[in-house]
Amino acid sequence: MLKIAIVLLLLATVISLFSGLFFLVKDEGRSSRLVNSLIVRVSLTALTVALIAWGFYSGQLVSQVTW
Repeated sequence: MLKIAIVLLLLATVISLFSGLFFLVKDEGRSSRLVNSLIVRVSLTALTVALIAWGFYSGQLVSQVTW
C-alpha cells in the first residue's frame, strides 16, 4: 500500500511539473498559476520524501543493497 502511495505521489509530481511548463509557455510568466504549480510540486515532493523515510523507519521499505 505504501509503495502505491509513493508511485501515485511521484506521478502527481510529474503532472505538476508539466502543468507548470504549460503555464510558463501559455501565460509567459504573467500569472500566478506557475507559482502555484511550483508550490504544489514542492509539497508533493516533500510528502514523497517523508513517506519514503517513514517506510524505511517502519520497515515497510527495505533496501536490498549488499554493501
